[in-house]
Order: sequence, then C-alpha cells, then structure tokens
Amino acid sequence: MNSTSNGKQSKIAVFGLGYVGCVTAACFSELGHHVVGVDIDERKVRVVLEGKSPFYEPNLESLLKSAVSEGKLTATTSTATALEDADFAFLCVGTPSGRNGNINVDQLRRVVGEIEPYVAKSPKPLTVVVRSTVFPGTCDEALVPLSDKWPHVSVVSNPEFLREGSAVSDFLRPSLLVVGSHDQAAASRVAALYTALPVEAALVSLRVAELIKYTCNAFHAMKIAFANEIGSLAAALQLDGAEIMRTVCRDTHLNISSAYLTPGFAFGGSCLPKDLRAINYRARQLDLDLPLLDSVLASNEAHIARAICRIMDSGRQRFGIYGLAFKPNTDDLRESPTVALIERLIGKGYEVRIYDPHIQLDNIHGSNKAFALNAVPHIRKFMESDLRAVVGWAETIVVTQKLTTEAHDIIAQSALEVIDVVSSDYREAARTNIKRRRFREDEHPMLVGNTFGVV
Repeated sequence: MNSTSNGKQSKIAVFGLGYVGCVTAACFSELGHHVVGVDIDERKVRVVLEGKSPFYEPNLESLLKSAVSEGKLTATTSTATALEDADFAFLCVGTPSGRNGNINVDQLRRVVGEIEPYVAKSPKPLTVVVRSTVFPGTCDEALVPLSDKWPHVSVVSNPEFLREGSAVSDFLRPSLLVVGSHDQAAASRVAALYTALPVEAALVSLRVAELIKYTCNAFHAMKIAFANEIGSLAAALQLDGAEIMRTVCRDTHLNISSAYLTPGFAFGGSCLPKDLRAINYRARQLDLDLPLLDSVLASNEAHIARAICRIMDSGRQRFGIYGLAFKPNTDDLRESPTVALIERLIGKGYEVRIYDPHIQLDNIHGSNKAFALNAVPHIRKFMESDLRAVVGWAETIVVTQKLTTEAHDIIAQSALEVIDVVSSDYREAARTNIKRRRFREDEHPMLVGNTFGVV
C-alpha cells in the first residue's frame, strides 16, 4: 500500500471523471489510496458510484467495481466534499483544441476557482496536481497565483501518458513518469504516490513537465508519419515497407535510441543532406507527396537562420568562430552548417576569424576543399591556426562544435561573450560563459526560409 511521506494514507481528489480522470482515480485506488472523483456531470458520478465505467476501457470497470465495493473510491459533484481532508487534488479536466489549434483551459480555470474558496477556509496543506495537457506556462499563469496567495497550496504538473485501449496498463506499468514543480518537496510528494510502480520518477521544473507531454506526442506522431512515408515510397518502388522498417528498428544503437535526440546545431556532411535530396527527387518522379521528408531540409535551414539571428542580435561586429567542419573530430567541410553561417555573416558585413582544431586547408583536397572555396572563396584569410589569436581579436566567440577541454579553458579565461549554438541547455550555457538571446524571426525576416548553400 502506498502512503505519503508522513506514513499516513493519502486522500486524493480527482477532478474530472472523463477518460484520464476515471483511469487515474481507479488506478490510485488500486494502489491503496482513498480517492474521491469529482465531476459536474451527475451521470458520470452515478455510474462510478455503481462501480461501472462511463466509457469502455479494458480492465477499468473491474478496478472501479472493486474500489467502490471496498470503500476506497467514491464520487461526488461537490468540490467541498471532495476536498475535505484531501492531501492532493488532481486536475484531469479537458483542454479541447480550438479551430486555430489553441487549447481551451476554461474547465481548468473553473476548477481552480472552485478550489480557492475551500483553501481560503482550510489551513490543511493541499498539493494541486495538473494531469491535463497544457502549454508551458499555463500552471504558472492559472495556478501558481493560488499558491502565492495561499502558501499551504503547492502546484505540480504530472502529465499523463495514457493510450486509449491500454490506459490501465499504461498507468500501472508506466514507461515514463514526469513530475514537475517549483517546489521540490511537493514534486517528491507526488512522486511518492507512485512508489509501488516499476518506474523512477523524472523530477523536472514546472514548465519542462508541461512541454514534455507535447514533445512525446509530437514525436509519436512524427514516427507514424515517417513510417507511413517510407512505406509509401517503398510501395511505389515495389518493395516491402514493413520489412524495411523492421530492419531499421534492429539498430538500437543509432536508430531506436537516444542518438541524435539532443538539441544542438544543424546537421550537414556528405550523407544526410545528399540522401534526403535524393529521396525527395525520386518521390517527385513517382508523383508521391512526402511532406514530412520534404520538410526536413527546410527545417535544417531554419535552424541555421535562428543561429544567425542570435549572432546578429549580439550587436557585435567581430566574431571568432570555433569549429568549421560539419561535426567534431573530422576535417570534412562538405555541407557544413558552419560554412553556411560564415558565408551569411561575411555577406552581411561582419568580420570573422575561424579556428577548427582539425582543419588545415593545405591538407584537404577534392570535393571537400572545393565546397569550402566555393562557399567562401577567400576562406584561407579567415582561418587561424591558434585559438588564442582568435580570442585575442574577437569581441564574441561563436561555438559551433563541442569544445575540447583546452578550448573551453582558453575561452573561459578570456571573459568574452560566448554564443554557443551547440548547447541548448541554458544551465550548461551559463557554465561556459554564454549569454542567451531571444530569437525573433520578425526582427530578421530576410533570414526566414532562405537557403544558405548548406543543403
């Protein structure tokens, strides 16, 4: 049986007895907590009190029946009744999408409004937990003022990852548990509710938790679209798309893994841009519309544009560039996003000096050298063989590759402003003396959608 950190059994009020709320209420009851479901729909409340499910979901009704019969689960339309002696209030109300894609959080605001009169009267600590899918900042805007006004109230985001048809299994055997809050103690209290489950909670900040849910769903949607586009291309070539994807998925080192899933700078090199262009060319020959694959190169170009905007926003004129090859530990310049970045900066009248620990122009040949000279004809005069020379000349250092330990020390000792387009982690950025700048495309419209020769 689960318990709170003080050893007492938890009492949980679950607001909203729809899909997420009903599953959450039933499963918390199964874990040994006392749960009260709350809904303005009297029919849902009546159905739950009868030990039945308001909708079909495998294994849910048996959990509800057992929980109600054992007195671990009840339901009501009264907020005050539900919150009496409650330790947690889980908000599982709907956030439907409007025609323009924006979500409607009216139900969330309504519940918060109903909770406030109770917490104003009761000094008992209450942890308000948002399970609903909401944009980053929603909890800060709609709920944190409640905790600011009433310090005994804590706010936590605990997004659900429940799939219809397997929701009970997803709750009781989760592959991911995310708990976010400004209050670490509150986050730990919520995580403790799940200690009986075979999962380690990821404790994150409030807004990170909100965005993780959207990130997961976007990734799942992208994977489905990707597999379908490869399947369509394979079918047009009279090949078995299922066999192709089964084989691709056998690689758990690069394909089905965390490889390439760290935000950073744009991709380049002799393979990825070339092969994407080839796929899209062949698809057009076959009269196939593959919008996801067709958008990848444009997305990569937009990422370079964002980096250029950050550099231009610095207000500096002289930039030292660390890294020239398309990735660390190589001297391959072909389709390097840094070359595209430098080309654009020079074209806009900025001064640059470049250092790459693995680039000696006299030692590169063929298409590799031709690419660099074609993109930046006088690149030799911008290259430096000593990073200290670049640091001594520049007003700002732009990092386009992961720094070596030696390079990190040299740059850190200089006290120069650093714009790191590789690291997306502002905490890591701070450790490397980086000043982040807000990117606004509307301030640099000439960069948006442009091609820089990288793809």
